[in-house]
Amino acid sequence: MTFAAFLVAAIILAITPGPGIAYVVARTVAGGRSEGMASCLGTAAGGLFHVAAAALGLSLLIARSATLFGVVKYIGAAYLIYLGIRLLLRKDEAADVAPVASHGARRAFREGILVEALNVKTALFFLAFLPQFVSPGQALIPQLVLLGSICVTLNTLVDVGAVLAASRLLEPGAARAARARFLTRTSGLVMLGLGGYLALARRAIAV
Repeated sequence: MTFAAFLVAAIILAITPGPGIAYVVARTVAGGRSEGMASCLGTAAGGLFHVAAAALGLSLLIARSATLFGVVKYIGAAYLIYLGIRLLLRKDEAADVAPVASHGARRAFREGILVEALNVKTALFFLAFLPQFVSPGQALIPQLVLLGSICVTLNTLVDVGAVLAASRLLEPGAARAARARFLTRTSGLVMLGLGGYLALARRAIAV
């Protein structure tokens, strides 16, 4: 029953729009399915960073230290806002060219890691969420790693689904350029909103 409850909660978390989904859609607009998939791998790697951090206690340190929390929070918020502004200011190209420049799969992968690794909300969520589903009589770290990895896997599957849906919308056709502009602008606005929300977030755990 406990694992079933965890799975339901993790699925709800995965399908809730966040920086990862907005980013992978934007990268799909930029460079097609290959860059979108590379960005999915990047956000997955960034998610695993939070799993390791939660297991090793780094998330607790961030939550309890106002200074450290503020530094990481504002870096993450600034990076999301930067990505959002870059998308919104990108000028459209010719109708047969994607309106967002492609930077290659490697860069998409690296940026995907940063987008997710700098999301303090993910760190605090893992810290507050995962311990509710562990068994007190068993080793804590392996349980946190397993449950966190399940969350990351579900998030990645949703990201992959978003990439496939976005790439399908961008298949060659008369409306391709309009769809690309819509996805680009929407992703940019979502990133700006998430960056602002993250910047205003309060610490979720008291000292």
